[in-house]
Amino acid sequence: MLTRLRAVAPDSTAARAMAERLAEPDVDGSEALATSSFEDPATGGWHVDAYYPSAPDLTAVFARIGPWLEAESTPSLEIVPDENWVAISQAALPPVAAGRFLVHGGHDRDTVGRRRFAIEIDAGEAFGTAHHATTQGCLAAIDRLARISSPRTVLDLGCGSGLLAIASSRAWPDARIVASDIDSVAVEVAAANVALNGARGRIRLVTAKGLDHPRLRDLQPYDLVVANILAGPLIGLAPRLSRAVRPGGLLVLSGILGEQAREVLGTYALAGFRLVEKRVPHNWATLVLNRI
Repeated sequence: MLTRLRAVAPDSTAARAMAERLAEPDVDGSEALATSSFEDPATGGWHVDAYYPSAPDLTAVFARIGPWLEAESTPSLEIVPDENWVAISQAALPPVAAGRFLVHGGHDRDTVGRRRFAIEIDAGEAFGTAHHATTQGCLAAIDRLARISSPRTVLDLGCGSGLLAIASSRAWPDARIVASDIDSVAVEVAAANVALNGARGRIRLVTAKGLDHPRLRDLQPYDLVVANILAGPLIGLAPRLSRAVRPGGLLVLSGILGEQAREVLGTYALAGFRLVEKRVPHNWATLVLNRI
Protein backbone atom coordinates (compact mmCIF):
# COMPACT_ATOMS: atom_id res chain seq x y z
CA MET A 1 0.00 0.00 0.00
CA LEU A 2 1.24 3.48 -0.86
CA THR A 3 0.36 6.85 0.61
CA ARG A 4 -0.90 9.78 -1.43
CA LEU A 5 -0.32 13.28 -0.16
CA ARG A 6 -2.64 15.94 -1.58
CA ALA A 7 -1.99 19.67 -1.25
CA VAL A 8 -3.90 22.67 -2.56
CA ALA A 9 -2.16 25.49 -4.45
CA PRO A 10 -3.51 28.97 -5.27
CA ASP A 11 -2.52 28.76 -8.97
CA SER A 12 -0.73 26.64 -11.59
CA THR A 13 2.68 28.21 -10.94
CA ALA A 14 2.57 27.38 -7.24
CA ALA A 15 1.26 23.87 -8.00
CA ARG A 16 4.12 23.18 -10.36
CA ALA A 17 6.68 24.51 -7.88
CA MET A 18 5.26 22.26 -5.14
CA ALA A 19 5.30 19.18 -7.39
CA GLU A 20 8.93 19.80 -8.33
CA ARG A 21 9.95 20.39 -4.71
CA LEU A 22 8.29 17.18 -3.52
CA ALA A 23 10.06 15.21 -6.27
CA GLU A 24 13.50 16.33 -5.09
CA PRO A 25 15.62 14.14 -2.76
CA ASP A 26 15.85 15.64 0.72
CA VAL A 27 17.58 14.84 4.00
CA ASP A 28 14.27 14.10 5.73
CA GLY A 29 13.75 11.04 3.51
CA SER A 30 10.42 12.30 2.19
CA GLU A 31 11.23 12.14 -1.52
CA ALA A 32 8.09 11.28 -3.48
CA LEU A 33 8.00 8.36 -5.90
CA ALA A 34 5.81 10.35 -8.29
CA THR A 35 4.13 13.75 -8.33
CA SER A 36 1.50 15.48 -10.44
CA SER A 37 -0.35 18.79 -10.47
CA PHE A 38 -3.78 19.38 -11.98
CA GLU A 39 -6.70 21.78 -12.00
CA ASP A 40 -9.89 20.78 -10.19
CA PRO A 41 -12.67 21.34 -12.76
CA ALA A 42 -15.27 21.66 -10.00
CA THR A 43 -13.56 24.48 -8.11
CA GLY A 44 -11.02 25.89 -10.56
CA GLY A 45 -8.33 25.41 -7.89
CA TRP A 46 -5.08 23.52 -8.28
CA HIS A 47 -4.13 20.28 -6.53
CA VAL A 48 -0.78 18.55 -6.14
CA ASP A 49 -0.55 14.80 -5.54
CA ALA A 50 2.60 13.05 -4.33
CA TYR A 51 2.96 9.29 -3.78
CA TYR A 52 5.16 7.75 -1.07
CA PRO A 53 6.05 4.16 -0.05
CA SER A 54 5.04 5.08 3.51
CA ALA A 55 3.38 8.07 5.14
CA PRO A 56 5.74 11.08 5.15
CA ASP A 57 6.25 13.41 8.09
CA LEU A 58 3.73 16.18 7.46
CA THR A 59 5.82 18.67 9.41
CA ALA A 60 8.79 18.04 7.14
CA VAL A 61 6.58 18.16 4.05
CA PHE A 62 5.03 21.44 5.17
CA ALA A 63 8.52 22.92 5.61
CA ARG A 64 9.29 22.05 1.98
CA ILE A 65 6.12 23.34 0.31
CA GLY A 66 4.67 25.82 2.82
CA PRO A 67 5.48 28.95 0.74
CA TRP A 68 3.32 27.69 -2.15
CA LEU A 69 0.31 26.30 -0.25
CA GLU A 70 -3.14 27.83 -0.55
CA ALA A 71 -3.70 30.05 2.48
CA GLU A 72 -5.02 28.18 5.52
CA SER A 73 -4.88 24.80 3.73
CA THR A 74 -3.17 21.70 5.12
CA PRO A 75 -1.82 18.73 3.11
CA SER A 76 -3.80 15.52 3.59
CA LEU A 77 -2.76 11.85 3.46
CA GLU A 78 -4.65 8.89 1.99
CA ILE A 79 -3.77 5.21 1.54
CA VAL A 80 -3.81 4.13 -2.14
CA PRO A 81 -3.91 0.45 -3.22
CA ASP A 82 -0.66 -0.61 -4.92
CA GLU A 83 -2.41 -1.69 -8.09
CA ASN A 84 -3.96 1.73 -8.70
CA TRP A 85 -1.37 4.40 -7.91
CA VAL A 86 0.62 4.25 -11.16
CA ALA A 87 -2.48 4.57 -13.34
CA ILE A 88 -3.84 7.37 -11.18
CA SER A 89 -0.60 9.37 -11.21
CA GLN A 90 -0.04 8.87 -14.95
CA ALA A 91 -3.57 9.89 -15.87
CA ALA A 92 -3.08 13.18 -14.00
CA LEU A 93 0.06 14.06 -16.01
CA PRO A 94 -0.84 16.42 -18.88
CA PRO A 95 1.26 16.77 -22.06
CA VAL A 96 4.26 19.08 -21.67
CA ALA A 97 5.47 21.45 -24.39
CA ALA A 98 9.15 22.45 -24.52
CA GLY A 99 10.11 24.29 -27.68
CA ARG A 100 8.66 22.29 -30.56
CA PHE A 101 8.59 19.11 -28.47
CA LEU A 102 5.35 17.82 -26.97
CA VAL A 103 5.86 15.02 -24.43
CA HIS A 104 2.78 13.02 -23.47
CA GLY A 105 1.72 9.78 -21.81
CA GLY A 106 -0.05 6.89 -23.47
CA HIS A 107 -3.39 8.16 -22.15
CA ASP A 108 -3.05 11.22 -24.43
CA ARG A 109 -1.91 9.32 -27.55
CA ASP A 110 -5.18 9.75 -29.46
CA THR A 111 -5.50 13.40 -28.50
CA VAL A 112 -1.95 14.34 -29.52
CA GLY A 113 -1.86 12.28 -32.72
CA ARG A 114 1.20 11.75 -34.91
CA ARG A 115 3.60 14.69 -34.98
CA ARG A 116 7.32 14.79 -35.68
CA PHE A 117 8.11 16.38 -32.33
CA ALA A 118 5.56 14.48 -30.22
CA ILE A 119 7.18 11.92 -27.90
CA GLU A 120 5.32 9.37 -25.80
CA ILE A 121 6.81 8.70 -22.37
CA ASP A 122 4.89 7.27 -19.42
CA ALA A 123 5.96 7.78 -15.82
CA GLY A 124 7.86 4.70 -14.69
CA GLU A 125 11.07 3.48 -13.11
CA ALA A 126 13.37 5.97 -14.87
CA PHE A 127 13.61 9.75 -14.58
CA GLY A 128 12.47 11.84 -17.52
CA THR A 129 8.82 12.54 -18.35
CA ALA A 130 9.38 16.29 -19.07
CA HIS A 131 7.38 17.31 -16.00
CA HIS A 132 10.56 18.45 -14.25
CA ALA A 133 12.18 21.79 -15.07
CA THR A 134 15.56 20.16 -15.77
CA THR A 135 14.15 17.91 -18.50
CA GLN A 136 12.15 20.78 -19.97
CA GLY A 137 15.27 22.92 -20.00
CA CYS A 138 17.22 20.28 -21.91
CA LEU A 139 14.42 19.75 -24.42
CA ALA A 140 14.16 23.49 -25.06
CA ALA A 141 17.96 23.71 -25.47
CA ILE A 142 17.93 20.83 -27.97
CA ASP A 143 15.17 22.57 -29.90
CA ARG A 144 17.10 25.84 -30.05
CA LEU A 145 20.34 24.10 -31.05
CA ALA A 146 18.53 22.17 -33.79
CA ARG A 147 17.79 25.49 -35.52
CA ILE A 148 21.47 26.49 -35.71
CA SER A 149 23.58 23.30 -35.64
CA SER A 150 23.77 19.83 -37.17
CA PRO A 151 25.73 17.49 -34.88
CA ARG A 152 26.72 14.18 -36.43
CA THR A 153 27.31 12.41 -33.10
CA VAL A 154 25.24 12.88 -29.94
CA LEU A 155 25.53 11.37 -26.46
CA ASP A 156 22.71 11.41 -23.89
CA LEU A 157 24.72 10.77 -20.71
CA GLY A 158 22.59 9.54 -17.80
CA CYS A 159 19.67 8.96 -20.16
CA GLY A 160 17.02 7.80 -17.67
CA SER A 161 13.85 7.25 -19.69
CA GLY A 162 15.69 7.97 -22.97
CA LEU A 163 13.58 11.07 -23.63
CA LEU A 164 16.48 13.36 -24.53
CA ALA A 165 18.02 10.79 -26.86
CA ILE A 166 14.66 10.36 -28.60
CA ALA A 167 14.29 14.15 -28.84
CA SER A 168 17.77 14.34 -30.39
CA SER A 169 16.81 11.71 -32.96
CA ARG A 170 13.80 13.85 -33.93
CA ALA A 171 15.85 17.05 -34.07
CA TRP A 172 18.73 15.50 -36.07
CA PRO A 173 17.46 12.50 -38.07
CA ASP A 174 20.89 11.83 -39.60
CA ALA A 175 22.91 11.95 -36.37
CA ARG A 176 24.46 8.91 -34.71
CA ILE A 177 23.10 8.84 -31.17
CA VAL A 178 24.10 6.86 -28.10
CA ALA A 179 22.33 6.91 -24.73
CA SER A 180 23.86 5.60 -21.53
CA ASP A 181 22.93 5.21 -17.88
CA ILE A 182 24.57 3.65 -14.85
CA ASP A 183 21.24 1.97 -13.97
CA SER A 184 20.47 -1.12 -16.06
CA VAL A 185 16.74 -0.77 -15.28
CA ALA A 186 16.78 2.75 -16.72
CA VAL A 187 18.45 1.44 -19.87
CA GLU A 188 15.73 -1.22 -20.21
CA VAL A 189 13.06 1.47 -19.81
CA ALA A 190 14.86 3.68 -22.33
CA ALA A 191 15.03 0.80 -24.83
CA ALA A 192 11.27 0.29 -24.54
CA ASN A 193 10.64 4.01 -25.03
CA VAL A 194 12.99 4.14 -28.02
CA ALA A 195 11.07 1.30 -29.65
CA LEU A 196 7.70 2.84 -28.77
CA ASN A 197 8.72 6.09 -30.45
CA GLY A 198 10.02 4.47 -33.61
CA ALA A 199 13.69 5.18 -32.94
CA ARG A 200 14.99 1.60 -32.73
CA GLY A 201 18.11 1.33 -34.84
CA ARG A 202 18.71 5.08 -34.52
CA ILE A 203 19.83 5.09 -30.88
CA ARG A 204 22.49 2.85 -29.35
CA LEU A 205 21.86 2.06 -25.65
CA VAL A 206 24.61 1.32 -23.15
CA THR A 207 24.72 0.51 -19.43
CA ALA A 208 27.83 2.32 -18.24
CA LYS A 209 29.30 4.40 -15.43
CA GLY A 210 30.59 7.71 -16.70
CA LEU A 211 32.26 7.61 -20.11
CA ASP A 212 34.64 4.68 -19.71
CA HIS A 213 32.91 2.12 -21.91
CA PRO A 214 34.11 0.89 -25.32
CA ARG A 215 30.81 1.74 -27.02
CA LEU A 216 30.91 5.28 -25.66
CA ARG A 217 34.50 5.72 -26.79
CA ASP A 218 33.68 4.54 -30.33
CA LEU A 219 31.98 7.80 -31.31
CA GLN A 220 34.29 10.17 -29.45
CA PRO A 221 34.83 13.03 -29.76
CA TYR A 222 31.12 13.94 -29.79
CA ASP A 223 29.63 16.95 -31.51
CA LEU A 224 27.02 17.21 -28.73
CA VAL A 225 26.70 15.75 -25.24
CA VAL A 226 23.56 16.22 -23.14
CA ALA A 227 23.85 15.39 -19.43
CA ASN A 228 20.87 15.94 -17.13
CA ILE A 229 22.32 14.50 -13.92
CA LEU A 230 23.23 16.44 -10.75
CA ALA A 231 25.79 19.15 -10.02
CA GLY A 232 28.16 16.91 -8.03
CA PRO A 233 28.60 14.19 -10.67
CA LEU A 234 28.79 16.82 -13.42
CA ILE A 235 31.64 18.57 -11.63
CA GLY A 236 33.46 15.25 -11.32
CA LEU A 237 32.95 14.48 -15.02
CA ALA A 238 34.32 17.80 -16.30
CA PRO A 239 37.85 16.59 -17.20
CA ARG A 240 36.47 13.50 -18.92
CA LEU A 241 33.86 15.47 -20.84
CA SER A 242 36.56 17.88 -21.97
CA ARG A 243 38.17 14.97 -23.81
CA ALA A 244 34.85 13.50 -24.99
CA VAL A 245 33.57 16.67 -26.73
CA ARG A 246 35.37 17.80 -29.89
CA PRO A 247 36.77 21.35 -30.08
CA GLY A 248 33.87 23.52 -31.19
CA GLY A 249 31.42 20.90 -29.92
CA LEU A 250 28.51 21.58 -27.59
CA LEU A 251 27.56 20.46 -24.11
CA VAL A 252 24.12 20.78 -22.48
CA LEU A 253 24.13 20.38 -18.69
CA SER A 254 21.21 20.32 -16.28
CA GLY A 255 20.15 18.89 -12.92
CA ILE A 256 21.83 21.96 -11.41
CA LEU A 257 20.21 24.18 -8.79
CA GLY A 258 20.48 27.90 -9.48
CA GLU A 259 22.91 28.43 -6.61
CA GLN A 260 25.15 25.60 -7.91
CA ALA A 261 25.49 27.01 -11.43
CA ARG A 262 28.44 29.28 -10.62
CA GLU A 263 30.56 26.39 -9.30
CA VAL A 264 29.66 24.18 -12.27
CA LEU A 265 30.50 26.97 -14.73
CA GLY A 266 33.83 27.63 -13.03
CA THR A 267 34.77 23.96 -13.19
CA TYR A 268 33.89 23.69 -16.88
CA ALA A 269 35.71 26.94 -17.71
CA LEU A 270 38.88 25.37 -16.31
CA ALA A 271 38.14 22.26 -18.40
CA GLY A 272 38.07 24.31 -21.61
CA PHE A 273 34.43 25.27 -22.07
CA ARG A 274 32.80 28.68 -22.45
CA LEU A 275 29.21 29.56 -21.65
CA VAL A 276 26.87 29.97 -24.61
CA GLU A 277 23.54 30.13 -22.77
CA LYS A 278 22.23 29.92 -19.21
CA ARG A 279 18.56 29.62 -18.28
CA VAL A 280 17.25 29.08 -14.74
CA PRO A 281 13.49 28.33 -14.70
CA HIS A 282 12.12 27.44 -11.25
CA ASN A 283 15.69 27.68 -9.83
CA TRP A 284 16.95 24.78 -12.02
CA ALA A 285 19.78 25.82 -14.33
CA THR A 286 20.29 24.52 -17.86
CA LEU A 287 23.70 25.44 -19.31
CA VAL A 288 24.79 25.30 -22.95
CA LEU A 289 28.57 25.27 -23.26
CA ASN A 290 31.01 25.32 -26.20
CA ARG A 291 34.28 23.39 -26.16
CA ILE A 292 37.04 25.89 -26.89
